[in-house]
Amino acid sequence: MSGAGHIAVIGLGPGGAHQVTPEASAAVAGAKWFYGYGPYVDRLDLRPDQVKVASDNREEISRAEAALAKAAEGEHVAVVSGGDPGVFAMAAALCEAIEAGPAEWRALDVTIVPGVTAMLAVAARIGAPLGHDFCAISLSDNLKPWETIEKRLDAAASAGFVIALYNPISKARPWQLGKSFELLAKILPATTPVIFGRAAGRPDERIVVTPLGQADAGQADMATCVIIGSAETRTIERGDKPALVYSPRFSAPGASR
Repeated sequence: MSGAGHIAVIGLGPGGAHQVTPEASAAVAGAKWFYGYGPYVDRLDLRPDQVKVASDNREEISRAEAALAKAAEGEHVAVVSGGDPGVFAMAAALCEAIEAGPAEWRALDVTIVPGVTAMLAVAARIGAPLGHDFCAISLSDNLKPWETIEKRLDAAASAGFVIALYNPISKARPWQLGKSFELLAKILPATTPVIFGRAAGRPDERIVVTPLGQADAGQADMATCVIIGSAETRTIERGDKPALVYSPRFSAPGASR
């Protein structure tokens, strides 16, 4: 039945049901088999005829291969991700598996369904810190060396980019975020806003803004997206109302190092 199946990689957003797009909901309704990291598939409210296949967080390639094999049987399959599937998530793993896999996987219909990624949800809660040029960097060194991460942090901060950090800290990687703050403090002003955005859009959401010079890596966990402003990022104090953090749409000459 090669080519008869369909596989969709679906972004479920940062966590709140209200942040799942109509396109993602329609893709969920149209699939039978659901593959994903356990907490993500558990977010789905499926019909009795739909099947969950949960796996561990570090099993991206084996998960993609299993989903592709099921789709090659002629089934309608979904691979689910939190946030957006193309941002440090399952869309790239699926493409890697297709490239390395049997020819029949290339004949499958493949749909990538976008979702609200964490940095957008966090930014919306605090103002517009991504209002000018920005980049996203994963601090996980599982698939790339730490030296590469340090070079990218240095280059991004020196060039004046706002930086969104994904996978900032874990039990297996407790030191990378603190080391990143130390590196960035050599480049950026101590007053640069740092936003710790945990579980944006969920009941346990926590958004904290602190100057880079006082940033504590202990405020983050794997559910946190950390946004570090550029030298031009500003904070608007508003009395009793929450402050707004934004990056101006213009860039002053000489703003980057």
